[in-house]
Amino acid sequence: MSACVPTRDDHSSRGSIPSRASGIKRPHSPPPPPRRGRFRVSGADLSASITVFLIAVPMSLGLAVAMDAPLAAGLVSAAIGGIVAGLLGGTPLQVSGPSAGLTVVTAELIQIYGWRTTCAITIGAGLLQILLGSLRAARNALAVSPAIVHGTLAGIGVAIALAQLHIVLGGAPQSSALENALTLPSHLAQLEPAAPLIGSLTILLLVVWPRLPGRIGMSLGRIPAALAAVAIATAVAAAATPGIVRVDLPSWRSHALPELPQGPVAALAAAVFTVMLVASLESLLAAVAVDKLASDRSAAAPREGEAPAAPVKRADLDRELRAQGVANAVSGLAGGLAVSGGAVRSSANVRAGAQSRASTVLHGVWVLLAAVLLVTALEWIPLAALGALVMVVGIQMVSFAHIRKVHRHREFLVYGATISGVLLAGVLEGVAIGIVVAVAVALHRLARTRITVTERPDGRYLVAARGQLTFLAVPRLSRVLGRLPQGVDAVVELDGFFMDHAAYETIQDWYAAQIAMGGRIEFTGRSGGRIAEPASAAHSCCRPWTPWRNHHCHDRGREDAPTTAAAPASHFVSKTAASAPPAGTSSRRHGPHRLLSGLSSFQRTTAPLVREELARLAAEGQRPSQLFLTCADSRLVTSMITASGPGDLFTVRNVGNLVPPPDAGGATGNDDSVAAAIEYAVDVLEVESITICGHSGCGAMQALLGAEPETPQTPLWRWLRHGLPSLERMRSRHHSWARIAGRLPTDAVEQLCLTNVVQQLEHLRAHESVARRLTAGTLQLHGMYFHVGEAQAYLLTEGASSGTGPDEVFARVAPGAVWGAEPGTESLPTGPGITVGA
Repeated sequence: MSACVPTRDDHSSRGSIPSRASGIKRPHSPPPPPRRGRFRVSGADLSASITVFLIAVPMSLGLAVAMDAPLAAGLVSAAIGGIVAGLLGGTPLQVSGPSAGLTVVTAELIQIYGWRTTCAITIGAGLLQILLGSLRAARNALAVSPAIVHGTLAGIGVAIALAQLHIVLGGAPQSSALENALTLPSHLAQLEPAAPLIGSLTILLLVVWPRLPGRIGMSLGRIPAALAAVAIATAVAAAATPGIVRVDLPSWRSHALPELPQGPVAALAAAVFTVMLVASLESLLAAVAVDKLASDRSAAAPREGEAPAAPVKRADLDRELRAQGVANAVSGLAGGLAVSGGAVRSSANVRAGAQSRASTVLHGVWVLLAAVLLVTALEWIPLAALGALVMVVGIQMVSFAHIRKVHRHREFLVYGATISGVLLAGVLEGVAIGIVVAVAVALHRLARTRITVTERPDGRYLVAARGQLTFLAVPRLSRVLGRLPQGVDAVVELDGFFMDHAAYETIQDWYAAQIAMGGRIEFTGRSGGRIAEPASAAHSCCRPWTPWRNHHCHDRGREDAPTTAAAPASHFVSKTAASAPPAGTSSRRHGPHRLLSGLSSFQRTTAPLVREELARLAAEGQRPSQLFLTCADSRLVTSMITASGPGDLFTVRNVGNLVPPPDAGGATGNDDSVAAAIEYAVDVLEVESITICGHSGCGAMQALLGAEPETPQTPLWRWLRHGLPSLERMRSRHHSWARIAGRLPTDAVEQLCLTNVVQQLEHLRAHESVARRLTAGTLQLHGMYFHVGEAQAYLLTEGASSGTGPDEVFARVAPGAVWGAEPGTESLPTGPGITVGA
């Protein structure tokens, strides 16, 4: 975790945590509503606007060159995108300007219709965006398959790179990507050294500049790489190649404005739709990415000496789409290029520390001033440098991370078809080809089902169904099941996430017939996990592991029970509500009877399901892989929150999840019960890991916080004295506050609960058996915090739990997180420096 929190040097004691009555906003409180009034500009916004301006000017000129549009049009669209879309947009930190994704489309439109008609097409695309934003269609645009979106952008990126390569080589690009590829050898045969050298220098600087080492690199890295590369290439060209082709900005008096479009109505409508589609998709995808960057920055605590990041309002995609439409309409009217949100400019804006939309608007003002006042300076820039800059942007649009994701989800065919369509036929045609291929792949997967039967050595049959079970698979499924003997013992392995009614009835009828003939049928998933029996076979009224209070329904009539051992969540919740005690009555009134009833329910419903597994464990002995040390609190159900069963965990529970250190003797003597359990787990059972788990609202921690100096030495207090080091650690100035998921704890009790986990891990390391296994590298220690009210687990980052770093950060365990997942996926920590995906 990269977030930092203030140390105890900044806050003196637990009293520094604001109380509810203090009027001070807690860390988890919602941000205050935005103030309405005059336009405010902070110092961070001013600094960020200058950074984005320095990136936007060369980028805008380069894209205008790539589109064969008037160079002034690039500056016009950058200024309008910053000011208009910045003021009206729904993503405050997104920076809009000339669209890299529209480079190929705009270049083709200019070649076919001319510049003034292309401006009119831009106006039409903007009006269509305003209409779709008013109809709240922005979210629907994101429903397009990511393989199609990324394939479209990658195809455009390849086309941009091929076209700009000709400019870098000193030539002129052709009208299509295919022609650019075919004419490349002829340009290489007529090569003149000036332009390629300046272009190569620009590319080298773009790649090397962000990676300069040392303090000098850190200082120079504050200058945007695009500005540094173009500026240095311009200086070198001025000194070494004065005759190189440079930027030629025409007089503003000759600036061309739109005209009424002329041409076939269907072709013009297709052009408007293409511009709208590409610009909208690029803007909305960039808005989602910027929203995530801004949220991550706001969630992170500030570094020492820095002010905390202001909360940023979440993106309103419909408003953003309307703002992009207004900006495109205004840009077209003013003779500018089509506008969209840009990921490069926007991410630079966020990383530069922008706090509000003032940064975006100011960047547009600076571009406008530069277009008027810096014409002479801009005309020194070589076209080869701008071509190299845009070529690198095009190459970066082909993301290897996206390719890996697409390949992992088995959609590379859709991705490749979209790229090929964009390069060979055009953007709109490429998107259409991608959609057709995506639909064909989906139908193929839905219809393709493999059903096999294997006879095991023990005489049981394995029926494996791979794919989705729909009515299309019913004839094959019925034929395979009909070949099995009557009264057979079989395991049916279902590897799919969908089964329609026709397939369900086929399996249900075959199951009922086999059971009637004395057969035994078990349903599992591909991983071997047991799937609940069909409804007719259910013989329990609750899930087998939940017979207790608030999960209890066995004392009602059998006719009131759910019909399946794995009842749907909605049904289960309704039964829970029905079984809750009436208001004003004690929920403990029938405690002993509930215990006896629960035991009876276990013998009736659960014991038949687990008897075979428990018999195996009884014969083989216990071989748990983990020691789980947690609090005795009745709300903390270890088997539930860890999804474990018999034989998985060696569990030690005590008040406060405390681990007395080996030297915790004193006048009261040693308490060796926990130490004995640790020694047995580590040396005899040879567990692979030990987890100390604290929880929210711990009564032991509340008792420690409220203890008086003259507290009577009762047995409870003599035990709780092992938690005093945790209290001292929390109040110490030499330890940073523990954090939870990028925020400070909500109150002193939660702070002490978190700190106690860290402190007890230190006590644990002091035990001889644990220290020996840690030195040998055969044991791992983990800290965990469970928030009862949220039903959410948090894991201590490995740097803290292994003693390799000062961090005390508890990161949220996301649904679907796994141990040792591949890079880029959500994972739990398995080694130093690896953290939990949140």
